[in-house]
Amino acid sequence: MNKDLQEILKGIVGGKNALLAPEEILVYESDGVSLIKGKADAVLLPGSPEEVMQIVKLANQHQIPFVARGAGTGLSGGCSAQQGGWIISTARLDKILEIDTVNRTARVQPGVVNAALSETLYPYGYQFAPDPSSQSACTLGGNFAENSGGPHCLKYGMTSPHILGAKIIMPNGELVSLGGKVPGNTGYDLLGLMVGSEGTLGIAVEFTVKLTPLPEAVETFLAVFPTIEKASQTVSEIIASGITPAALEMLDKLTLEVVEKFVHAGYPQNAGAALLIELDGVQLQIVEESEWVKKICQRNGVLSLEKAEEEEHRKKLWLGRKSAFGAFGRVTHDFFVMDGVVPPSKLPVIMKKIEEISVKYQVQIANVFHAGDGNLHPNILFDIRDKEMVKRVLSAGEEILEECVSLGGAVSGEHGIGVEKQNLMPLMFTEVDLNTMQKVHDFFNPQNLCNPGKIFPTGKTCGEALPGRYLSVASWI
Repeated sequence: MNKDLQEILKGIVGGKNALLAPEEILVYESDGVSLIKGKADAVLLPGSPEEVMQIVKLANQHQIPFVARGAGTGLSGGCSAQQGGWIISTARLDKILEIDTVNRTARVQPGVVNAALSETLYPYGYQFAPDPSSQSACTLGGNFAENSGGPHCLKYGMTSPHILGAKIIMPNGELVSLGGKVPGNTGYDLLGLMVGSEGTLGIAVEFTVKLTPLPEAVETFLAVFPTIEKASQTVSEIIASGITPAALEMLDKLTLEVVEKFVHAGYPQNAGAALLIELDGVQLQIVEESEWVKKICQRNGVLSLEKAEEEEHRKKLWLGRKSAFGAFGRVTHDFFVMDGVVPPSKLPVIMKKIEEISVKYQVQIANVFHAGDGNLHPNILFDIRDKEMVKRVLSAGEEILEECVSLGGAVSGEHGIGVEKQNLMPLMFTEVDLNTMQKVHDFFNPQNLCNPGKIFPTGKTCGEALPGRYLSVASWI
């Protein structure tokens, strides 16, 4: 990038907010998937929507690709600069602009941290319901881009129903406002199109979000089972009973052992699996649902069923669950996490398949996931320095997702497609389907400058191709 353009960028965002040195840019080369890397030419940290508009218009003028980035906690390579160009970080757009308890809404910027928003809302008696496991770090912009979920999305839904409005810088630099403080059903649902579009249709610079009242009562249980099959069957029966827990999470034996050594949450060390079950609502309802849950657990051979009697105990149990990914870093050099989905009734089948795949490819897999809606998170533990192991890891990952689709599921529940799964899209969609999606993309992003190289199949891979459709190894390592 020439010096004149560098000076223009510094003039827009300020010298200290234009990162141009290779050592400054290096830390932005990937998101939470260390396998997927991209080298940007600059990282820019605008302090206002107007600065974002200027950057995008300048990128259009010079035909330079640009990628929006939140906290970088994504897990599909969605914010990596695959074609170089500029990374536009929303980290400085971190203000809560308005809290309107009368209308149960808030206006926030994309750099607001998910957990920080709920913490601000608690004194008012409200929360922002979507709670990804990375909620202490991830930002609303990333949640919007990926339509993120989390443990409590089983009852409260993904990010999409909690977004009432958004202001978006389109790929040509124009600002559009979609939605507002009230749900709307007029015209095409462009806001719905934008949520989960992975930053390929524009850059959001403000949201109007829905506030969810804090529940009257909450009960949290840790149910311990001898096998993961027993735990999986319990999940299927709870969902079939008509009960909708606020959260229903599963941790397998390896995860329990690793997390307990890291957090000391009181997790068992010799069990096959455990379920973290949370019920919330009015007190009378919770009492009745708790009895049903206890009976279902007992029918499936639960070894122990522990209720969190104090709030501190409840927080400790949840700290263990939400610290799982961090805990894996203590026992492995790298890990690769899937987010395939199956119908909850198919959990016993897919867990058996994952075990078989682990043996077949000689890789260690730790499972911790949103069991209530069948959103799996198999974590394949490996060492990125071992090229042969990397090949086995990627082949195992591809086979897991193929099995999910064959059981009536999907290749992604909340992490998005990004780069990781783009060549698996034909597992779910026909050529006509994909061409239709591509036409929508091209209408909003005709020059393909806004987060290029994501979601859609490449048709071919670079570097050393793997058998099958999954990731290219040599181009990333």
